[in-house]
Amino acid sequence: MPELPEVETIARSLRPGLVGQRIEGIEARWPKSLRPSVQRVTQGCVGREILGVGRRGKHLILHLSDHGYLIVHLRMSGRFEWVEPGGDEPRHARTLWRLSDGRSLAMDDARKFGTVTWSDDPAITLAQLGPEPLGSAFTPERFAIMLATRRRALKPLLLDQHFLAGLGNIYVDESLFRSGLHPLRSASSVGPEAVPVLHGHIQEVLVEAIDNCGTSIDWIYPQGRMQSYLRVYGRAGEPCVTCGTTIERLVVAQRGTWICPACQPYSSIPKPPAHQGRS
Repeated sequence: MPELPEVETIARSLRPGLVGQRIEGIEARWPKSLRPSVQRVTQGCVGREILGVGRRGKHLILHLSDHGYLIVHLRMSGRFEWVEPGGDEPRHARTLWRLSDGRSLAMDDARKFGTVTWSDDPAITLAQLGPEPLGSAFTPERFAIMLATRRRALKPLLLDQHFLAGLGNIYVDESLFRSGLHPLRSASSVGPEAVPVLHGHIQEVLVEAIDNCGTSIDWIYPQGRMQSYLRVYGRAGEPCVTCGTTIERLVVAQRGTWICPACQPYSSIPKPPAHQGRS
């Protein structure tokens, strides 16, 4: 599933071609993906101009004229492809937007898990999401309060979109490795000296991933470069880039999890980032 850096990259790549376009029509090839209904999404979209393309957590948000929004969640296999006039559509096109310049934007989704939701107010529709990890409101002080009473293990907590929006398996593993924290360590055990370190590494990893257009690990999302810079994720059996210890793969919260057992013991003292993450 695309995480925050991938969705941010997609938003930036779509923005030049979408902003200013008018939606002339919509084709729903997989009606179950449109919420609350095909009719509502169609009524909300058609005839409206696209004013902006943004993101909230792992959700892509299209801002339309007359105070309308489309919220797209790509889930496991969703991706966008442009279709030129008279051109071939992608094999798994589930939703197509016909645009005023003659082109179409197709949401290609082999597994049919992606969703397109009409909303009058994305802040209300997505109110259950936690804070943005690169937002100005996500400070070390707020993060300390968020962690203080949580008994859950760090990794499943950081994966919880209600706790913090946008992080997924790849960037949680990378953030915990850079911080020297074991993924099964209790969140409330991260003391006051450790919280700003983890906070900084979360932001550092996300900024680095955005700068590299995200991570590509399969055909679904091919444009990333961050896979060349991952220090622990997917590297089981390889030497740790810090200490040379063999990287191990665990299963945490039913997710494959990669750690350095030497750099990330349960009783670890976190290591500060070389450059504190940006907000």
